[in-house]
Amino acid sequence: MTSETAETAETVESDEIAETTETAEAAKTVETAEAPVSVPSLEVSGLAFAYPDGHQALFGVDLTVARGERVALLGPNGAGKTTLVLHLNGILEGGAGSVTVAGLPVAKKNLAEIRRRVGIVFQDPDDQLFMPTVREDVAFGPAASGVRGAELEERVMDALTQVGMAEYADRPPHHLSFGQRRRVAVATVLAMSPEILVLDEPSSNLDPASRRELADILRGLDVTVLMVTHDLPYALELCGRAVILSEGVIAADGPTGDVLSDAELMRAHRLELPFGFDPAST
Repeated sequence: MTSETAETAETVESDEIAETTETAEAAKTVETAEAPVSVPSLEVSGLAFAYPDGHQALFGVDLTVARGERVALLGPNGAGKTTLVLHLNGILEGGAGSVTVAGLPVAKKNLAEIRRRVGIVFQDPDDQLFMPTVREDVAFGPAASGVRGAELEERVMDALTQVGMAEYADRPPHHLSFGQRRRVAVATVLAMSPEILVLDEPSSNLDPASRRELADILRGLDVTVLMVTHDLPYALELCGRAVILSEGVIAADGPTGDVLSDAELMRAHRLELPFGFDPAST
């Protein structure tokens, strides 16, 4: 090979490498960009899972949640609700089937972005609050992902404002009431600008006033919501759609009022309305 030919080959190879790098970077940008509105916030297809001891928790779950929907996930204890939720941000991996969040597959290479997109608020807010002040708790997630300075402060205060807790930014979380701590826990997730907010029993242990305040906050959020709850009146109040998960499969999916009004369906899946509560009358 002549020196001129070698130089030409080197130039072509360099151009190809540069083009490959640009393509990879472009793909990465597309992967983390916000999906079009037409793409569902959540799509679960044929999801099956068995624990190491052999217990099969999910048997081919199919679930699609559109952007902006608020969906109640109902079911008796042991139905597989927690197992399903833990698949949404990659804590568990399905033995079969797939999960996508705003078009992005839940896979190891995407976990950092998936965990930003799927914000889980635990039943006990003290599981999420561990910093000296409310401000530091809400800042923890964005700071860990590299957000700094004015942008970090803006995210923190915006999230706290959305849950009505901005004036408590410098208070220690353990000085707050249980209801206030739950609102701060929601703010820790909102600060990450999630695609979908997953709430685990959001009304548990709340007094009537705190329950109503949280409902008002959730109605005002511009985010997709999946609410795991045994509080059926709360599900009816906040979610236009309800899904019953029972024995690892979707047993019902429809308007919340219709689902709760089906007495035979409710009995079959060990779901009971409070005494005197009539979903048809609300």
